[in-house]
Amino acid sequence: MADDCRTIENLIYTYAERIDRGDLAGVAELFRHGRIQAAADIVFEGADEVRKMYERATRLYGDGTPRTRHVTTNVAVDVEAGSDTATARSYYTVFQQTDEFPLQPIISGRYHDTFHRVDGEWCFDMREMLVDLTGDLSRHLLFEL
Repeated sequence: MADDCRTIENLIYTYAERIDRGDLAGVAELFRHGRIQAAADIVFEGADEVRKMYERATRLYGDGTPRTRHVTTNVAVDVEAGSDTATARSYYTVFQQTDEFPLQPIISGRYHDTFHRVDGEWCFDMREMLVDLTGDLSRHLLFEL
């Protein structure tokens, strides 16, 4: 059970690492057996839809990254004993800095995640992204939130 929790926690951190590297294909691959609920009635399912969503939403810079750091904290994982399903809750804060934009937090919120095992491997089932606080997102997103 502890190993399962650690594996799931690492999936949560892998998401942050990949998005900060600008690896949108890698982010999408995390959802090959899952989906993202970006808002109440907006769901993107599978790697192809998730990748297209990030490509339409995320501003990338000359170095190929969004110039962000997604910091994930307060991770609480619950694996149902004897089950191939799990849940997790966590907080996120995104920091951004560009040549013209000093380092600052730009958004903060919560992730509510569910996971399932596919062929013995833990995978995202659903990531619900909840926004609590916003700052200047103009240099991060390609649309207004």
